[in-house]
Amino acid sequence: MALVLTALGAFLYTRMGTELTHAVDLDLRARAAVTVSSTARQGQTRLDAGRGLIDPDESFGQILTPHGDVIETTPAVAAAPMLPPSLTRSVTTPVFLNRHVVGIDDPARLLALPVRLPGTAPRSAVLVVGAPLGDRAEALDRLLLLLLIGGPLALAASSYAGWLLAGAALRPVERLRREAAAISETEPERRLTVPPTGDELARLAHTLNAMLARLQEALEREHRFVDTAGHELRTPLALLRAQLELATARPRDRTELEAAIRSAAAETDRLVGLAEDILVLARTRQGRLPLRREPVSLTRLLTDAAEAFRARATAADATITVEPHGGPEISAGLDPVRLRQILHNLLDNALRHSGPSGPGRITLRAERADGLVRVSVHDQGQGFPPTVLAGPPPTPDSRADGLGLLIVAMIAAAHDGQVSLADSPSGGALVTVSLSASSEPVTTEHRAPPTAPVSPGTEKGR
Repeated sequence: MALVLTALGAFLYTRMGTELTHAVDLDLRARAAVTVSSTARQGQTRLDAGRGLIDPDESFGQILTPHGDVIETTPAVAAAPMLPPSLTRSVTTPVFLNRHVVGIDDPARLLALPVRLPGTAPRSAVLVVGAPLGDRAEALDRLLLLLLIGGPLALAASSYAGWLLAGAALRPVERLRREAAAISETEPERRLTVPPTGDELARLAHTLNAMLARLQEALEREHRFVDTAGHELRTPLALLRAQLELATARPRDRTELEAAIRSAAAETDRLVGLAEDILVLARTRQGRLPLRREPVSLTRLLTDAAEAFRARATAADATITVEPHGGPEISAGLDPVRLRQILHNLLDNALRHSGPSGPGRITLRAERADGLVRVSVHDQGQGFPPTVLAGPPPTPDSRADGLGLLIVAMIAAAHDGQVSLADSPSGGALVTVSLSASSEPVTTEHRAPPTAPVSPGTEKGR
């Protein structure tokens, strides 16, 4: 604003000076015309356009010969020629110039033009009329003083008005800032007040509320993950410690020590599986679960999973059977590491959650149809409670019990699939995982829905 006011003041000052000079020039032209007309009409060389027309203090004039001699003059400038001979000889057309004239205190504005005296040849003399520029200088000084006084006042007034306007415009932003600063972890559900203006501030408030909702969701997922992981790890660690303390409490024979070591090893295996599940959750980057698809033999993968749990199943008085459908070999483009995690989690779930008579026969089955691969695990345990079956199928966002089904749902979602839970008509629980298969080897990173660790409890709620 200071630059604008300075430029405006300079423009006004310059324009005013030009207009004042133009007014003086018009007055000089008028006086010169009157003098020339009077000389031609009266046939005399006296520089007299009428009494009072040429004021010695305000206007003056001379008639000079081309050599600079004074023919006629007004009293105010009678002491010396107004123009030197060099300038007088060069006057062939009307010309304006600024000079200091002897007898005039202020600089003068002069108009010189060639004239013809009575009885002489054309252009036999030079008429010079002038006016002092003191009034012009005083007017410009007054204008400059007004600008120097009014400019800072105008700058102060405009700055204050701009400050008020900016404050009024930014006041809603400051209110949003204070509300955002007041939101803490103790009240994550609190949201910003959306202004009813429908402008950029309202859209900003909606955007910030959406961001706060995502942060609240992430915070709740983190809390659920910590609770679930702590609960899942606490049980095998407590059992492992109890087995070791029991083994060292008193002298044991070889058979007792081997049984204690086998029990401790089983709990260690469970801890390893839980660590792998937690590692899967930790490796998800912004909801993305990395996948490395390649041709996978489902028959071989199911057989390897059954062999890995064969000893544990024998100890639990259960059998694991692989029943692939559609031929001896079923191949699909899947991530073998993630699919192996699905099978291990479901088998561990079936062996740990059984009825009073044990899990009985556990059946692994795989089939492919319509671009989908379906892998199912059926046990003969106690099945699912009605509350679990009445709810929606488990997804990475659902609060399923335990990390096992959470990992299964996450991997299924990464393969564009889903998990379904049901009770088999023949008894026991049936878990079916549907996966979207690729026909060619692919390395991809599929975006899965955001993972949500679940509340403490057993995986099947059984």
